[in-house]
Amino acid sequence: MGLKTPEEFKESLRDGREVFLAGEKVEDVTTHPKLKVAVETAAFDYVMPEMPEYRDLAVVKDEKTGEEFSRYFYRPKTGDDLLKRHELMLTASRLNYTTTPFAREMIDSFNGCVVTAHAMGNKDYIERTDAYLEHLKKNDLSLAGAITDVKGDRSLRAADPKQRHGDYYLRVIDKNKEGIVVRGAKVHITAAPYVNELLVMPCRNMTEADADYAVAFAIPANAKGIKMVAHPFDWHRGPFDFPVDLPVRSHTDALVIFDDVFVPWERVFLCGEWQYAATTVYNFAYLHRHTAVTYHIAWVELIVGLAAAIAEYNGIKRASNVRDQMTELIFYLNTMKSLARASCMDNVVHGGLAIPNPVTANCAKYYYANNYHTITKIVEDICGGLLTTAPTYADWQDSEIGGYMDKYLGGTANASAEARLRVLQALRHYPCLGMELDVNNIHAEGSLMAARLAIYGEARQDLELYKKLAEVLSGVTKTSWEEYVDLCEDLSKIGKGDSEV
Repeated sequence: MGLKTPEEFKESLRDGREVFLAGEKVEDVTTHPKLKVAVETAAFDYVMPEMPEYRDLAVVKDEKTGEEFSRYFYRPKTGDDLLKRHELMLTASRLNYTTTPFAREMIDSFNGCVVTAHAMGNKDYIERTDAYLEHLKKNDLSLAGAITDVKGDRSLRAADPKQRHGDYYLRVIDKNKEGIVVRGAKVHITAAPYVNELLVMPCRNMTEADADYAVAFAIPANAKGIKMVAHPFDWHRGPFDFPVDLPVRSHTDALVIFDDVFVPWERVFLCGEWQYAATTVYNFAYLHRHTAVTYHIAWVELIVGLAAAIAEYNGIKRASNVRDQMTELIFYLNTMKSLARASCMDNVVHGGLAIPNPVTANCAKYYYANNYHTITKIVEDICGGLLTTAPTYADWQDSEIGGYMDKYLGGTANASAEARLRVLQALRHYPCLGMELDVNNIHAEGSLMAARLAIYGEARQDLELYKKLAEVLSGVTKTSWEEYVDLCEDLSKIGKGDSEV
């Protein structure tokens, strides 16, 4: 087993992959002026193991061989394991200037396949997932999860003949003794152009008629027939921005096209078992909703800090309404932190793999996403109109009018005009206020409705216990003391971990 260096990771991306951006073919994603920022962002996953103070957090030793590998590839067995993974992701996001590296966080998608293989009791799939995990560990690979299909007419199922064509959902078009051939496209795939592997799975439930679409597999990002169309993104600070002695960190997404791609059987983890299509993505969502909240904590810490700074610079931090608004921000941030940690401590076990508590993890994701726009509204209110109308750094530098900027845009006695303008710029540039993040927070890692459905689905049995309690205490149901004690014991088990499902 080996741990790659950041440079070795970047070198591994120079493999002939087909990536397009803004109508041009990208020859090298590591040097392309509009993608190298994203590559450097992902490379931080390979920086942390080289930092002595974080090596124990980022690296695990193989229990059999003693060889070291990334913690992301360690199968958590306990709540403590999950908490360490949580701390790794959060620390990486903080050190990476509030942006998750996202090079290996999508191990969640693979673990969804692992849990499904065990739920099926499919020996071949279990052996294949075991072997693929060893492949990831040995080669210290990065991966992206390719889940969301382009869907076409969303009122129609994947195999419905009324769809304009049969490839709106990725499907198997051929099988032979060597493997399968797939065709289709996946969309919104974060980091796909600059990782080593793609982990593909269905994005919804399937019927028997949709069996060809019930497929999950792993494939190298440079496999023949894979073409990626990357989304342009805000990747630099320009001449209108105050210079900052910190690197820009950001990611982009891609439309990933599978143009008759061959996948060998040893990399196939689901093929035709339509009954398990939804199970696969559902198991992935258990883990990824927790991941989403974890790395967003670093972003929200920045939002709260910027709000506190601008409130002070504007001389309003002691105003009762602003103190109330800042309290709301603190409540929001700490609820996120508490729910994320609680989902680890109250974990459940699926197929020998400890996963964050499904109800609590989905509650955490829903709470974060559903309230995000309320929080940004508070920050916008504290900032005032200068958030969008402030003069630029070019104005600041101008010999004729720059002095006016310094004179008229200052705040309190201890807050210079430059400090105010820099904080407002940070709010515009970091992933805090803006259309793309607004959309991301609603739809990334599953929509609001997907989280609500998961919460209700997981909590239905709990509702029966709560109803039984209500019926006992209201006298609808006659219950002995012994039966009531048993009921209370059952209630005490709700949300507790260490249960095998």
